Amino acid sequence: MTARVALVLVSHSAELARGAAELAGQMAPDVLVRGVGGGPDGGLGTSLDAIQQTLEEVLAALADAGASGGSGVVVLGDLGSSVLTVEAALELDDTLAEHAVLARAPFVEGAVAAAVTAHGGADRDAVLASANAAVGMFAAIEAAQSPGAGEPSSAGEPAGTRTVTVRNPLGLHARPAALVSRKVAELGASVTIDGVDASSVLQLMALGATQGRELRVEATGDGAAEAVTTVVEMIESGFGEV
Repeated sequence: MTARVALVLVSHSAELARGAAELAGQMAPDVLVRGVGGGPDGGLGTSLDAIQQTLEEVLAALADAGASGGSGVVVLGDLGSSVLTVEAALELDDTLAEHAVLARAPFVEGAVAAAVTAHGGADRDAVLASANAAVGMFAAIEAAQSPGAGEPSSAGEPAGTRTVTVRNPLGLHARPAALVSRKVAELGASVTIDGVDASSVLQLMALGATQGRELRVEATGDGAAEAVTTVVEMIESGFGEV
């Protein structure tokens, strides 16, 4: 494991916590993601002791991996009482509160967005902001489906622009969207696909781009042309699904 920002996902259901952690971990396999859930009797609920113990274990793992002072933990809760329990855990332990922050984000969508952002090497504040921004996913879906979405802007042609046709049947679903967003984060240029931020896995998924759809890839900044070529080649490859 590399010394990146880690995630702790707290749910009333142990199964939901494990599932969300598994999904986020698949999006960013080099990011430490832990799920914790279920009451002390194995039923629905959240356990203060379990949350504290999990946070301590994650911080210890980060320290063992050589995490810098800027690394830390972003925590997400699925329901209000889970959030309250996390807040209580942080209030009771100054060390945990120093290194862990609680996101106000949709549980699954926020976890995925945070994991992909952490994979890119972002600091804790950026990972937290990415999780919190996931609340706008449904607004992004509406914008992507609105008339005129993806049409060229009249504000000037970006440095790099190409059109590519989606080849894989499921298009930019979760895994390909994560692959694209991670690559874009590494490239440095500012890249959009049909007008949405290509570094955001949630915005890419919101496009609903399936097989046969044409996508407009644009980029500005240093290495714009190279970034466009890289993204186009990824989409043309079908992400190993064709």
